[in-house]
Amino acid sequence: MERLCGPELPFWVANQTLHTDRPDLPECFQLSVLSWLPCIYLWAVCPIYLFYLKRNNRGYIMMSIKNRFKTVFGLLLWIVCWTDLFYTFHELRQGHSQPPIYFITPLVLGITMLLATFLIQLERLRGVQSSGVLFIFWFLCVLCAIVPFRSKILQASSQSEVTDKLRFTTFYFYFSLVVLELILCCFNEKPPLFSSVVTDPNPCPETTAGFLSSMTFWWFTSMAIKGYKMPLEVKDLWSLNQRDCSKKMVPKLLKEWEKEQAKAKRYVCKRGEGGESNLEEVEVLLSNQRSVPQQPSFLRALIKAFGPYFLIGSAFKLLQDIITFVNPQLLRMLISFTKQTGVPDWWGYTLAFLMFFTAFLQTLVLHRHFHYCFVTGMNVRTALIGAIYRKALVITNAAKRSSTVGEVVNLMSVDAQRFMDLTTFLNMLWSAPLQIMLALYFLWQNLGPSVLAGVAVMIMLIPFNAVIAMKTRAYQVEQMQYKDTRIKLMNEILNGIKVLKLYAWENSFKDKVLAIRQKELDVLRKSAYLGALSTMAWTSAPFLVALTTFAVYVTVDENNVLDAEKAFVSLSLFNILRFPLNMLPQVISSIVQTSISLKRIQGFLSHDEYVEKPLGSLLAVVGHVGCGKSSLISALLGEMEKVEGDISVRGSVAYVPQQAWIQNATLRDNILFENPYNEQKYHSVLEACALTFDLEVLPGGDMTEIGEKGINLSGGQRQRVSLARALYSDADVYLLDDPLSAVDAHVSKHIFENLIGPEGLLKGKTRILVTHGISFLPQVDNIMVMVEGQVSEMGSYQELLKQNGAFAEFLRNYALEDIIEEEENPKSRSVRRHGCSQRKHSEPQEKKKPHEMEKLIQAETAETGRVKTKVYLEYVKAVGPLLSVVICFLYGCQSAAAIGSNIWLSQWTNDVSTNQTKENVPMRVGVYAALGIVQGVLLLVNCLLCRAYSMLRAAEFTHRNLLQGVLRAPQAFFESTPTGRLLNRFSKDLDAIDSHIPDNIDIWMRTFWYTLNVLLICSALTPMFLIVIAPLMVFYWWVQRFYVATSRQLKRLESVSRSPIYSHFSETITGCSVIRAYGRHTAFVLMSDMKVDENQKSYYPGIVSNRWLGVRIEFIGNCIVLFAALFAVAGKENLNPGLVGLSVSYALQVTMSLNWMVRMTSDLESNIVAVERVKEYSETKTEAPWEVEDKKPPPEWPIKGNVEFQNYSVRYREGLDLVLKNLTLNVRGGEKIGIVGRTGAGKSSMTLCLFRLLEAAAGEITIDEVRIAEIGLHDLRSKLTIIPQEPVLFSGTLRMNLDPFDKYTDEDVWKALEHSHLHRFVSNQTAKLELQCSEGGENLSVGQRQLVCLARALLRKTRILILDEATAAIDLETDDLIQSTIRTQFEDCTVFTIAHRLNTIMDYTRVLVLDKGQIAEFDTPANLLSQRGIFYSMAKDAGLTQ
Repeated sequence: MERLCGPELPFWVANQTLHTDRPDLPECFQLSVLSWLPCIYLWAVCPIYLFYLKRNNRGYIMMSIKNRFKTVFGLLLWIVCWTDLFYTFHELRQGHSQPPIYFITPLVLGITMLLATFLIQLERLRGVQSSGVLFIFWFLCVLCAIVPFRSKILQASSQSEVTDKLRFTTFYFYFSLVVLELILCCFNEKPPLFSSVVTDPNPCPETTAGFLSSMTFWWFTSMAIKGYKMPLEVKDLWSLNQRDCSKKMVPKLLKEWEKEQAKAKRYVCKRGEGGESNLEEVEVLLSNQRSVPQQPSFLRALIKAFGPYFLIGSAFKLLQDIITFVNPQLLRMLISFTKQTGVPDWWGYTLAFLMFFTAFLQTLVLHRHFHYCFVTGMNVRTALIGAIYRKALVITNAAKRSSTVGEVVNLMSVDAQRFMDLTTFLNMLWSAPLQIMLALYFLWQNLGPSVLAGVAVMIMLIPFNAVIAMKTRAYQVEQMQYKDTRIKLMNEILNGIKVLKLYAWENSFKDKVLAIRQKELDVLRKSAYLGALSTMAWTSAPFLVALTTFAVYVTVDENNVLDAEKAFVSLSLFNILRFPLNMLPQVISSIVQTSISLKRIQGFLSHDEYVEKPLGSLLAVVGHVGCGKSSLISALLGEMEKVEGDISVRGSVAYVPQQAWIQNATLRDNILFENPYNEQKYHSVLEACALTFDLEVLPGGDMTEIGEKGINLSGGQRQRVSLARALYSDADVYLLDDPLSAVDAHVSKHIFENLIGPEGLLKGKTRILVTHGISFLPQVDNIMVMVEGQVSEMGSYQELLKQNGAFAEFLRNYALEDIIEEEENPKSRSVRRHGCSQRKHSEPQEKKKPHEMEKLIQAETAETGRVKTKVYLEYVKAVGPLLSVVICFLYGCQSAAAIGSNIWLSQWTNDVSTNQTKENVPMRVGVYAALGIVQGVLLLVNCLLCRAYSMLRAAEFTHRNLLQGVLRAPQAFFESTPTGRLLNRFSKDLDAIDSHIPDNIDIWMRTFWYTLNVLLICSALTPMFLIVIAPLMVFYWWVQRFYVATSRQLKRLESVSRSPIYSHFSETITGCSVIRAYGRHTAFVLMSDMKVDENQKSYYPGIVSNRWLGVRIEFIGNCIVLFAALFAVAGKENLNPGLVGLSVSYALQVTMSLNWMVRMTSDLESNIVAVERVKEYSETKTEAPWEVEDKKPPPEWPIKGNVEFQNYSVRYREGLDLVLKNLTLNVRGGEKIGIVGRTGAGKSSMTLCLFRLLEAAAGEITIDEVRIAEIGLHDLRSKLTIIPQEPVLFSGTLRMNLDPFDKYTDEDVWKALEHSHLHRFVSNQTAKLELQCSEGGENLSVGQRQLVCLARALLRKTRILILDEATAAIDLETDDLIQSTIRTQFEDCTVFTIAHRLNTIMDYTRVLVLDKGQIAEFDTPANLLSQRGIFYSMAKDAGLTQ
């Protein structure tokens, strides 16, 4: 230094700086270190920053006044610095030679100022609105210039005049310009031209926030205030930042994943090329190769896509780790300061402020790091959901079978969530070992080798924790499996709820769910035991370590004295150790868990995809049930697994599946299916599909909202909507899978003539029609007959008749009379079939105006405002009130023991001053140990009580009530509540009650008592502290109120916006063949992306709110540290070092617990909402009781089967019109009644009334003298049998589907199968009765499913049988079999048939014709035909009479 500054200017003078009450720094130090520090910083950062600016161009900003000023000031600074330089040269020529430092410093400063000015302009051109780099630079400049500022004034005041006038002046110029630059740097520039901020209606202020605002998250304040004033709504949320949107994130990940897949393929090809010497060798090679295929690594794709952004967060973490260790060193200096006498006071105050500043800096850096991590986590989730959704649209059927809808939805919800949770703590993987090493290093310095004793304890705890973590993991996987099965079962129950009710099977399924739940709870209980152990281990760890270390330290060597400095610095280091030691096993176990998720997701994304194959005459395909007709259509769509050969389909495709797939949207949207609306075309489509009449009766016309899976349309309407969608799409090839089966004869005739047939709208297009109807066959161009999966013959109608083969045989057996050409009839559209159309309608004359329509599915409401105390009380009630009090009390005791041990430690350290160290050692160590052990034991007892016993009891209790509530809900409830929403209660909300709420309560209790104790101790030691505590607590309370109100509402909005992602997803999976056939892939992907972005829109402010809170709360904590230190310095005379150490080391800890306390308050409020949401559904309005004890009918009732309606009326819901009006009829036992009528006449309603799915509005029904309204629902429903319109099967064995209560013997079951013509099919299966039906019975054809329903009916064999158009999806042959089965097997039963093909009821005892909910005609078929009324005209339409 001397070479630079010369001999007159020394670099460091101790007396001038440290040991004086007016310290000052030497001039050489000022000119070198203080001047160069900002320059070194700027030049070091510059290359990285320039690279960053080159990569990120946001468009340029117009030159503003502010920018001009900044630039001008920059140039002035350069001029000022170089004025100094030229002045030095001037002096040199005058003969005053100055030391080299006077040349170097102005030169360096000047060039740096030019660089800064250049950066100001470059940032403007690159669209940077506020620069952190320059802000830090100007801040450093000002900071370093404060010292010369003061010392120059001190010098001037001590001398009579200023010696070096020019340099004096230029310095103050320099100082004022730098301050101005710093001030200007705090303000923002306008956004760049053409940026999205300008066009966005509600942009996120983050994009335009300044550097200071970003660091302190000040930009979020506006939302916090808004959320406090009134509950936030969706419209208050900011738009998602461009960089976080699905359209940016998903392609980013998919690009990397495709690269990985390509790499893996190349690898496989390479492996296959070697060694082609002889065949055997190749065989061996191939088999080897099969065993070790190179898997594409999804992990690598993730790292490449999101690694770089995440690394910025890691850099912040590194910085934070280093700063963490500054405070214990400062504490050591502070304690030693209180011990010394006669040292200047400013030392103490400087230390206090330094502690404050390092703590504050640490806060800012830590929250930056968290912000980066959380945003990465959020992006990973967005990308994963997007990738899984896109994949689900293109996986093959085989792949689809390997994972059920529930499992795939789980990939989206649970597994993607795991990745998100892991990214937030992933950095701990390297940061924890680093912190541990640093802490040990400083401890060694402090206590020497005794530390090894403590380390040994830690090392012993690690395997203990690791074993616990591994076991917990295993339990978690097990619990996940149970949860999966439970949700899958719930999903099926909710989808088939109507069938469960009709068959009175709720109890059987309830027991199944509860059995799974019990296993789940057992696993949870085991993990709670482990959790209690591990909590005890890690809470006691720092204490055990401290105890062993201190005990060893004082006993090893008699000269070792435990004084305050050693004890409390060590304690604060042990406290730092606590976090990484606790986190490390958690992170590792979380990584293990996420790796399972990674495997699942990678497996799913590696499934086979369809190879898209590019695709007019009318071809009809006919054949028996299960002969492969639908499979042929699937093959044409490319949905089957190809064994050999190939298919080509030219042009675009429209597909009408056998079971119509309807979206939860308006009727019009279902038909348009993302195509543009063209009124004329639209109306001709409606006319052709015979939908015009239906629109008149639907409450909102074509704007009626259709429930999930088309629940409020009848089967026929659904099928016609599906047809209309196909017709509107205007494709080249039409694949129609039996679309005419679900509609009445005359409607199918209308559709055939206007749509499919030779004169229909589709003439000239290629049409493949699977059909069971014979009457249309003469009009088709070609007929293909299928037998057992093969084409037996093909040709036109006439040709096949001539061939006299299988087809001719087929026709001979079936009603040739069907084919007699019927003459045209103007009234051919008089009748329309009606299934169970749920929104019943008044007469069509008073056409309802569309705007009156009510929304069927009410939007899910987010609760607003504070969580009501009632909800907490509900939870306390579930836990047990007395237990709750005991638990709270135990937490207090445990905390008191912890504090006690530290107070004891401070007493122990004071033995030094009284020289009693030696004699007291055993007593001191003993009491210290006892207090610690008490703390551990209390904690263990508490955890076991809290987690393993009471909270699980609450979990069991709430689930049982929820399940009971949902199963007891009336049918109408399920029509207006989407399955997704109910499943959300059973999965996410129950999960919160199972595991999150207990965690929250546990941590909240611990931090609450801890904070309370710290404040008590600080106030007891320095009563002055109370003065500060009051305003700090007010500020704390105020921040917390703002935060909790906003955060709670954001969490609610987030969970409400989450369900649509999953319900849209499961809807898509169900309809993916339709979506694919129409090529609507992109539209659906966009829809899903929009829903995910909508969800992230409320999640993102949620993360930021945590950062916002953290910075503010930790600021309060830092203030507590500052005041504890200041008061310690001020009261140095009457405080002993032990107490100073105690109060300051506690204050250093309090920040963390204050922060956790607010976070937990908010988390608890957000999660306790789950209790509220579950409670809402546990208390739904229930249907009538299942069993009424004093009104039980006799066990053999009904003996005769007489059914009587007396003035019976019914409506669907309160406030809707009557569907049936004053029905009075008497049916004698054993009669066969056919029920006919047009759509909306109330045919299905009548059958629902018998089962009391609809309750009477007036009048009553009696069966064998028993009024059905008086008996329990199960007693009633178990005595009636229905073969419903849509066959519903549950996943499980075939036997379970037939007889869930195991009431019947195997013999009975086989007999039923024989009568229902399934005997051959089932006995050919290897599993026989144990044949596994997949979800929804997907592995049986629709016809076979219908026969299974018939078998159910045969098993129950009740006196009254109801058929609801059960013959829809069946070919004529099977239909005949069923009819004959019913005639023979149910000969003496009362049968009601909602007829659909009139020829099936022509031999019935009587026919009931309903019209507008009233009886129009009721007599024998022969009489009705001779009366020539409605029935006659229908029969004529169907060609059954001339």
